[in-house]
Amino acid sequence: MPEFLAAPFQNTWNVTPLYVFVRLLVALLMGAVIGWIFDRTDRGGDRGTSFPATLVLLCALVAMVTQVIGDNVARAFSLVGALSIVRFRTVVRDTRDTAFVIFSVVVGMAIGARNLVLASIGLLVVGAAALLIARVTRERAEPPFLLRVRVGLGNEVEQLVGGAMDEYLLGRRLMSVNTARLGAALSLSYEGRMREGRTAEDLVKRLNAIQGVQDVRFQRYGFSLD
Repeated sequence: MPEFLAAPFQNTWNVTPLYVFVRLLVALLMGAVIGWIFDRTDRGGDRGTSFPATLVLLCALVAMVTQVIGDNVARAFSLVGALSIVRFRTVVRDTRDTAFVIFSVVVGMAIGARNLVLASIGLLVVGAAALLIARVTRERAEPPFLLRVRVGLGNEVEQLVGGAMDEYLLGRRLMSVNTARLGAALSLSYEGRMREGRTAEDLVKRLNAIQGVQDVRFQRYGFSLD
């Protein structure tokens, strides 16, 4: 290779390519563990598989950036200036997601800084804490919803649908009662949380199968029933 092409790419930091490869591979593996922990503790949503994959890649990229910076302060400021050109517009919907982003970044920085012990201990402690918190708060983590049930006016509501709702709901609270169909029916709105292993579809089917129930509507907060 000509000298004018080879000189700019000479390894002046004495970094073995094999070591760089091993560090990035370890960062990918630890990032995969972080993504798995996130997936295991996720409360549900519309993120799909993109966010766990981002955590994996972010961990490796931060490890690579940390190796690029090294101990050079000037290079660190140059990198900040270069990255400031990129504008990230994606809104983080849950503060828990922010914690996992920081988790992935810190583990990647530790690996890039050749501190595998810190990265391993941090991954173990923070990962175990995330799994424990998710297990303790699993029932309360289920977001509440609104359930509207319309029954004939001559029916006793609690006897008619109370047992079915208790079968599917952890708890319920009556939010509103009003007449419907010119006074021929009652429309009741409940706030509740779904039991683990139960689905909204099964709940609606179960209530609709009851004689005397005229209409059932299930609503997550943020969406209109009408």
